Amino acid sequence: MNPPLGPEIPYWDVFCDDNGISHQRRDSLIPNAMNTVSPGSAILWQYMTRNVPTKILFLTIPPGAKGDWHENPAPQWIVTLSGRWYVETMDGHRVEMGPGEISFGVDQGCRWVEGKRGHLSGALGEEPVVLILIQVEDQPTR
Repeated sequence: MNPPLGPEIPYWDVFCDDNGISHQRRDSLIPNAMNTVSPGSAILWQYMTRNVPTKILFLTIPPGAKGDWHENPAPQWIVTLSGRWYVETMDGHRVEMGPGEISFGVDQGCRWVEGKRGHLSGALGEEPVVLILIQVEDQPTR
């Protein structure tokens, strides 16, 4: 008997369409296994990904910092630990994120359109933004 599926884990998917324009959409990971992490640990829901991490970065964005238009350097999971920040894609969609929110950036290959390519991002508010970036070989299995 298969274990029941666990609660969905929502994230923002930042991607480039077939016309080279970046967008954001809400997506989610659905845990597909129940297992322990190590002997003696509790059984918990897990989303088993086939993504191979290639780099893990811990970043702190100073208050008020803003970037220019750019693409994510590699497919990457971005997890907000503290502070608030935003991502704006070429289609004009702006998403603000705070602690515990996740984004997956896979907007490589966008084209320049009216001075825009990829996305804008920056810090919001008076406190620094602390992020974990987990770069992977490719996008998540859907």
